[in-house]
Amino acid sequence: MTPAYDPFNRLCPSRSVLDTVADRWAVLVLVALGDGRARFSALRERVDGISPKMLTATLRHLETDGLVSRRPGTGGIRQVYYELTDVGASAVPAAAALVAWARAHAADVQAARQEIS
Repeated sequence: MTPAYDPFNRLCPSRSVLDTVADRWAVLVLVALGDGRARFSALRERVDGISPKMLTATLRHLETDGLVSRRPGTGGIRQVYYELTDVGASAVPAAAALVAWARAHAADVQAARQEIS
């Protein structure tokens, strides 16, 4: 029997999963990899503004949590590709929905922020 996970409980392991996948950079990397495997440089170009250090940390967290795999390429010893695992692919619809929501409501949020300022 699978234990019931409750992320509202601070001791629940599912909360640490949320910490990983709800991170801004993780969401963007997951959605970017939803288009297919990619090299580090391609991910850095796709996710504008992410530093190499932050991309490395994000990829390592996602790999540690089993959402992304790191695979050697066939073109050379230093060629590496990142791709989603089955678990990572299952997170993409939720991450993509969050990105779509942000696009659809960015103007509303900006307007609300200006009203308060």
